[in-house]
Amino acid sequence: MSDRIASAAVDGDRLVARLARLAKIGSSPSGGVTREAYGHHDVEARELVAGWMRDAGLAVEVDPAANLIGRRPGPSGRWLATGSHLDTVVAAGPFDGAYGAVSGVEVAAALRGVESMEHGLLVVAFANEEGARGTDGMVGSRALVGEVGDGELSTADDGGVSLDERLIDAGGDPGLLADARWDVGQIDAFVELHVEQGPVLDEADESLGVVLGITGRQAVDIVLRGTPNHAGTTPMHLRVDAMAAAAELVLAIEAMARDGAVRVATCGHLHVRPNVRNVIPGEAFLSAELRDDDLGRLAEGRVLVEGLVAEVDRLRGTTGELTWGQLVEPVDAHPDVVAAVQAAADASGRPWRTMWSGAGHDAQILGRHVPMGMIFVPSIGGVSHAPDETTDPEHLVLGARVLADTLVALDGRGLS
Repeated sequence: MSDRIASAAVDGDRLVARLARLAKIGSSPSGGVTREAYGHHDVEARELVAGWMRDAGLAVEVDPAANLIGRRPGPSGRWLATGSHLDTVVAAGPFDGAYGAVSGVEVAAALRGVESMEHGLLVVAFANEEGARGTDGMVGSRALVGEVGDGELSTADDGGVSLDERLIDAGGDPGLLADARWDVGQIDAFVELHVEQGPVLDEADESLGVVLGITGRQAVDIVLRGTPNHAGTTPMHLRVDAMAAAAELVLAIEAMARDGAVRVATCGHLHVRPNVRNVIPGEAFLSAELRDDDLGRLAEGRVLVEGLVAEVDRLRGTTGELTWGQLVEPVDAHPDVVAAVQAAADASGRPWRTMWSGAGHDAQILGRHVPMGMIFVPSIGGVSHAPDETTDPEHLVLGARVLADTLVALDGRGLS
C-alpha cells in the first residue's frame, strides 16, 4: 500500500457489517432505532464501538462529558480528528451519526499502516448530539470547547432529570467537565463524514458532497394562553381558543421560509391543555426553529417571530410568551479542508458536488475553533430521522475511503 493513499486499506465489508451490528442496539420491532443520549442503549453502543477502537490500535477513554475518544499519537505532536455521534432521535434510521463514528474507526485501522503520517489521529463519538429529552444538543462537542455551563448542567430535561445526573448515569463526571476541554491549538483539522439527510445527492445521482458550510439554527418555545371553556355552550365569537391561535402561528412561521425571510422554518412540537375533546383549549405549547446560513437573517427572523406572536394575540385574544432557546451559529468549512476533500473526491472517480449542510452537526461546534470540513454521501429518497433512512452500501464504503484519503492529504500539507 502506498503510504500516501489509504483508501484501498479501508475494509468496506467490515464497515457495512459493523453498521448493521450497531443498528441492532435500540432497534424496535415496529421499525427504527432509538438510542437516546445517556440511556442504556446509548451506553451499550458506546461500549461496542470502544472495542472496535481498541482493535484499530487506538487508546480509548470516556471523558467527563461522556464522549468516547480514541487516540493514536503521531511524531509531530499534532492531531487530525474525525468522528460523529452514536445517539439517535426516537425511531431513527441506522446511519445518522453512527456512520461517521464507525467510519472513523475503520479509517483509523486503515491508517495504522501508514508509517509516514506525522499527525496523530483522534476518533470521537460525541455525546448527545441530538438533544435528547428536550436538551440543547451537541453537548459533547460543546464540552470539548468549554461551552457547557453550570446552569445547563443543573437544568432538568423533559424527563425531570438534570444534565449532570444524566452524565453521571452514562459514566461521565460533571465535576470534571473542564478536564474534557481539548487543546484546540494542537488540532489541525476535524473532518466529519455523514449521510446527507436530504435529497440533493440522490436526486442528482451524485455520489459525494463536499460541504462548504453548516447552516445555523435558532430554537424558540412559545406558550399561547387562551380561556378554557365548554365546547358546546361557548359561542364562537366569545372564544379564546389557544389551539386555533397556535394553528395560525404554525402556518405563519412556515410562511416565513416560503416568503424567503429564512431558509427553512419548522414547528415540530405542539401540545395543548387540557387536550380534551369537548373543552376549548386553554393553553398551547409549541416549539419552532429557524435555519439559515446567514446569522443576520436568523436575527431578523427572531424579530419576525415576535411580531407574529403579537399579531396572533391581537387577532385571537391570546397571551403569548416566547422563550428563545439554543442558537447555533452557521459556520464555513475551512478552505484547506474543502480543497483536500475535493481532491479526494476527484481521485475517487465518482460524481460529486459542493453543497451546504442543512442539518446541524458537531463539526459546526468544532468549526469555530479548528479547521473543519464535512463529506456527505447520499440518503436514498432524502429520508433521515426516520426508520426508512438508508444509504447504498457502495456509497457508505466510498465515503469512508474518501475520508481516509482526505486525512492523508491533510497530513501532508500545512493548514493556514
